[in-house]
Amino acid sequence: MHALDGAAFRAVNIESCLAPSKKLLFLAGPLTGISYKEALTWRTEVERKLPSDIVAFSALRKKDYLSDETVLKDSYAARPLSTPRGTIIRDRNDVMRCDALFVNLLGAKQVSIGTMFELAWADLKRIPIIIVMDQGNVHDHAFVREVAGYVAQSIDEGVDIAVSVLSQTVD
Repeated sequence: MHALDGAAFRAVNIESCLAPSKKLLFLAGPLTGISYKEALTWRTEVERKLPSDIVAFSALRKKDYLSDETVLKDSYAARPLSTPRGTIIRDRNDVMRCDALFVNLLGAKQVSIGTMFELAWADLKRIPIIIVMDQGNVHDHAFVREVAGYVAQSIDEGVDIAVSVLSQTVD
């Protein structure tokens, strides 16, 4: 192991401070009552559209055991990540450590209680919230509109906003 002299040590520290870090974008939206494929499709679309300095992740990661589900349940007792407690612990931690919350509510047929909790956690921590929601959506409520930093009408518009809020690249 080689010791760094003072100047080299300071240069390494300055370099690490100046290097842009990746930003985390948590993708939230209804899961209960829809298929795994439907829940994953828009999340994959968003992920593909992001620049390399933004990393998208969601509550579906490491849950490919649900891939055959045509109607997702709110919990799965036999799966630690999908028990009520397991879901809440991981989702709350994910929201509390993300740099922005991207919420897709397009076409929701029923209110997503889990997503509403994620909004509250993000608001509590003052994390920027981008909501994609259509006119007359079941989630169109004063509390939802008030905590949203941005409301978009389409996935593309939401992604543009997320990139503008999080990206460290200059065009």
